[in-house]
Amino acid sequence: MATIYSLHPQNPQQRTIDEICNVLRRGSVMLYPTDTVYAIGCDLNSKSAVERVRQLKQLSNDKPLTFLCSSLSNISEYAIVSDSAYRIMKHLIPGPYTFLLPATKLVPKLVMNPKRKTTGIRVPDSAICQAILQTLGNPIISSSAHLPDEEGEFPTLKLEKAKLFDALDKSVDIIIDDGSDPGVEVSTILDLTEEDPVVVRKGLGWEEVEHWLTPLG
Repeated sequence: MATIYSLHPQNPQQRTIDEICNVLRRGSVMLYPTDTVYAIGCDLNSKSAVERVRQLKQLSNDKPLTFLCSSLSNISEYAIVSDSAYRIMKHLIPGPYTFLLPATKLVPKLVMNPKRKTTGIRVPDSAICQAILQTLGNPIISSSAHLPDEEGEFPTLKLEKAKLFDALDKSVDIIIDDGSDPGVEVSTILDLTEEDPVVVRKGLGWEEVEHWLTPLG
């Protein structure tokens, strides 16, 4: 059974954050709230934990995993950021946006797209996520907590928090509860690997992206 940690959504207790990070460093997998949906994640640098996330989500190794960074400067350690990409991200982060970028050597092969050598990175507008990132000192994997059904399809119906926790109780080591209901809108995905940005998926915050990109068109 997973250990449940209760945290204040705006002012998470540092002592509890320290406990969570200590467990993550030992290869644990967690279910945690973000500024979009509840996510399944782990320490980016824990190979065994990343493999568990892939197994849990039934993702093959050629499917890249998104991870969270604490800031734009943190992103630049894990991705090659062009001037145009920098301007766009500076305007949008922190927020519900995933940026596809060319990966640096710091990104584990198990996480990136093996053919394109790209990676998906977010800077969340979440006090809990930011506290974990700052304390852990590493990015954390963020894969939406939508589990496949018996046919292998991923339903998008909203899950009640109690049902979500019950469904993953035996699959993860940590469950973080901030008192809120799970979100239902995923992030907006922007491909910034080329000079011109490409919207891959319209999700939460899409209107802001549309407003920002229109003058660039």
